[in-house]
Amino acid sequence: MPAFPLDAFLTSLPWVALALVALLAVTFGVAVRQSRHSVMDTVWGLGFVVAAAVSWTLSAGHGDAGRRLLLLALVAVWGIRLAVHIGHRARGGHEDPRYVDMLSSAPGSRNTYALRRVYLPQGIVMFFVSLTIQVGMFSTGALGWLAWLGVLVWIVGFVFETVGDWQLAQFKADPARRGTVLDTGLWRYTRHPNYFGDAAVCAGLFLVAADSWPGVLTILSPALMIWTLAGKTGKPLTEKAMSARPGYKEYVESTSGFLPWPPRRRGPQRTDAQPGPRPQNTGGH
Repeated sequence: MPAFPLDAFLTSLPWVALALVALLAVTFGVAVRQSRHSVMDTVWGLGFVVAAAVSWTLSAGHGDAGRRLLLLALVAVWGIRLAVHIGHRARGGHEDPRYVDMLSSAPGSRNTYALRRVYLPQGIVMFFVSLTIQVGMFSTGALGWLAWLGVLVWIVGFVFETVGDWQLAQFKADPARRGTVLDTGLWRYTRHPNYFGDAAVCAGLFLVAADSWPGVLTILSPALMIWTLAGKTGKPLTEKAMSARPGYKEYVESTSGFLPWPPRRRGPQRTDAQPGPRPQNTGGH
């Protein structure tokens, strides 16, 4: 197996960073024009598509062609689907309450504060988490069993995220269910099928990269994303916002908090327009 093309990989890093900066600059311009910085949530998934596309282009002639194409396809399908979903959900809306809370205490210019508190941190996280994809694009080993296991994990995550989002959208479209708690479909087995799906997608991409050295060294990239989803700005913020909802306490007591698992006990059917926003982006998405 040819050695990892370290020089070519290092040369690609600033180009990926520059592409992400350009994407965020355009996003910031649109946000200022619309007076709505939550458009960043829509761009979160697209940032990974941009990182993957730039890495795929620059890794031509260096990395394994099969792994490069596989990573590009997996990231593009996930990222574009997520962007379309969040963009459709937010169309014609107002600023997300999370951003309102954050920016209401801005010292000085609200837009300057948003640059420091929203765009800069999320750009850094986007670049760091995408290192798994970037390294995988330059890895030279042929696809092995670990990569195909990663594809299987990715499929599980994509199904959970896509179906969970669809079930939630269908539920929220019914005015009769407003103010209640969704506990059917995938939401019966985990309180956050969309966050779990994001985490599984990220883990699957890592396994595809880790199948060939030095992809395994990027373990901190998916670890950061999963920690953010499960313990920082994803699950905790959503559950804090939902805690006062009638029936939510019982839902928490009977339903797994993150990993899908059969409910601990059955009760009367409840429903809800449970928000499930992406991490502050992530975005979460």
